[in-house]
Amino acid sequence: MSSSFWRSIRVVSWSFFGIRKGSESQQDTASVNPFHIIVAGIAGAVFFVIGLIVLVNWVVAK
Repeated sequence: MSSSFWRSIRVVSWSFFGIRKGSESQQDTASVNPFHIIVAGIAGAVFFVIGLIVLVNWVVAK
């Protein structure tokens, strides 16, 4: 995969936490592909929801 896609994954990961420097955010906005951001965001959301489902099932099973 291209480095732009990996950069997009990093940008989306930081946005999930809500911590990001303004200067880095502006630099990433100028250099990443919007399609990569959409794909990485959807994948991140899916993994987050699956993780929550697994955690809830694990807690309820105990």
